[in-house]
Amino acid sequence: MASNSEFRIQNSAFDDLAGDYDAAFTQSAIGRLMRAAVWRRLDANFRPGDHVLELNCGTGADAVHLAQRGVHVLATDISQAMLDVTVRKVAQAGVSDLVKVQRLDIEDLAAWGRWLRLETRDQRPQDGDAPLPRDPISDPRSLISLSPFDGVLSNFGGLNCVTDLAGAAQALARLLKPGGRALMCLMGPLAPWEWVWYLRRGQPKKAFRRLRRDGVVWRGLTIRYPSIGAVRRAFAPAFTLQRVRAIGALLPPSYVEPWAARHPRVLAWLNRVERRLETAWPLPWLADHYLIEFMRAKV
Repeated sequence: MASNSEFRIQNSAFDDLAGDYDAAFTQSAIGRLMRAAVWRRLDANFRPGDHVLELNCGTGADAVHLAQRGVHVLATDISQAMLDVTVRKVAQAGVSDLVKVQRLDIEDLAAWGRWLRLETRDQRPQDGDAPLPRDPISDPRSLISLSPFDGVLSNFGGLNCVTDLAGAAQALARLLKPGGRALMCLMGPLAPWEWVWYLRRGQPKKAFRRLRRDGVVWRGLTIRYPSIGAVRRAFAPAFTLQRVRAIGALLPPSYVEPWAARHPRVLAWLNRVERRLETAWPLPWLADHYLIEFMRAKV
């Protein structure tokens, strides 16, 4: 279970990024193409009138996009600074009636899921299996009053920060309707662009950092890079895998933005080819991110 100091570290890590996130990624050439690829799938899965739970909403770009299509969104994030930007962005877009904002840590959600799993097995939860930390940022059980949701979204690596994916999946299964869709965009373990980029700069540790068994420490957080198979197993049997798509296999990672700005035609060509082949093996397995789509199993 996370300690109070760990929660402060996590909160601070993302608070510090809130002011520059849109300029560094959302509005960048690479970021726009990657997000557009995700939006194509959001548009295909979520219809006007649906209610969607968004985890790690960041600065609210996805929530605004969905709301502009008539989708109701509960946008959640651990970072209050990120949520403050989201609230402003939602108001500027004129979709405040469709987007609600709530502070939520996915680790709290996962802890609740572990507790639910023990309860289902008629095992009395022990002290270490409590559903929430002693000083929680928010209580994920409050989402029950707003459920069941038609879908859930976690974009651009939020789940890479979660220790217990199976616990998170258990909690989400409690919140989604049977047949509901879960779209999760994670950073994968195999990233050839990253290998080439950092090896050419004499940084082999960075080149292969995603392969470390215990993850990578970043701003006090441990970032893990689960394989597609590991995520599929974590979400089974409550969720069934529908498809997986590459988000950044031919497109370079966002930190290659200076190169992309100098080669817009090459970037556009890479994007066209990737979109045509995004589900073809082995692209999703070799992408900076992969978008994995699940359906909540019908009971």
